[in-house]
Amino acid sequence: CHMPVVLATLEAEARGTRLVLEVAQHLGESTVRTIAMDGTEGLVRGQKVLDSGAPIKIPVGPETLGRIMNVIGEPIDERGPIKTKQFRTCEGNDLYHEMIESGVINLKDATSKVALVYGQMNEPPGARARVALTGLTVAEYFRDQEGQDVLLFIDNIFRFTQVSALLGRIPSAVGYQPTLATDMGTMQERITTTKKGSITSVQAIYVPADDLTDPAPATTFAHLDATTVLSRAIAELGIYPAVDPLDSTSRIMDPNIVGNEHYDVARGVQKILQDYKSLQDIIAILGMDELSEEDKLTVSRAQKIQRFLSQPFQVAEVFTGHMGKLVPLKETIKGFQQILAGEYDHLPEQAFYMVGPIEEAVEKAVKLAEEHAS
Repeated sequence: CHMPVVLATLEAEARGTRLVLEVAQHLGESTVRTIAMDGTEGLVRGQKVLDSGAPIKIPVGPETLGRIMNVIGEPIDERGPIKTKQFRTCEGNDLYHEMIESGVINLKDATSKVALVYGQMNEPPGARARVALTGLTVAEYFRDQEGQDVLLFIDNIFRFTQVSALLGRIPSAVGYQPTLATDMGTMQERITTTKKGSITSVQAIYVPADDLTDPAPATTFAHLDATTVLSRAIAELGIYPAVDPLDSTSRIMDPNIVGNEHYDVARGVQKILQDYKSLQDIIAILGMDELSEEDKLTVSRAQKIQRFLSQPFQVAEVFTGHMGKLVPLKETIKGFQQILAGEYDHLPEQAFYMVGPIEEAVEKAVKLAEEHAS
């Protein structure tokens, strides 16, 4: 029995018009569950259904401008068919095409640089739990047999924890499997360096309800060398990337590794931000005027540091409107060091937002002063 693949389109006739159905699920060996893209009035049991063998494809390109189409790409503005030769599927496969265009995936010969392993959200928890091990096995081959240094991306490692009920075990805290720590350790400890090669892993971690103490992310953090925590509160301030420097950690933040200057500046930035955080409740209740002069200075410098932590990325130019900047590490350390020392207490905090080196903040402050004067 031929079974249409998931996401394939089936075509039937309802009320004399073409009805498109998208396969969502396989039920047994001869039945599928589909999603209708239009009303199902007129369908009858035993009616013939044709399998197109392909997902929904919609017309794209300049020819679609000024036209109105429905969910399956059919024109509904009574102006005839959309005359384009370009069609794309609705399942966002931009990453795949970008990899092909950049040469990371080569369809013509064996020079591809990436292997993709998927266990998607529409699949059972068992598939999502095992896909990390499948990808890791592929990476281990290239490390051990080919002697290569492998970069392993895992998105999202949280899905690795969603198998408690399937295993028939009594769930532990918050419903996770009681063997969560063992399962996570077994996988994470395979990501290591050998004499032949290495695996370096970058993992996205979903944090339920923004609770970093949740067993799943907390167990994962124990195995990571560095964590970059994104904060909703910082994003609400319009500061991007919305990295929280107080919750983020790195094991190489050691004076013996990064040097005394880098270490002292980093800890100084964290201290002043922590002091500012502890003063926020007082500010919210009593206002800035009730703070001592020393605390006011702490708040002022912390707000400048917060904005100086914003980074104008080249890849985000279209979203932020700010030209991307590349700043050497030494320049970055020097900038924060000077802010901590109070050398720029006279500049407004807006001058530090989305700039490159600290000199740009000074230039921006001059421009802001000129605009204010005019």
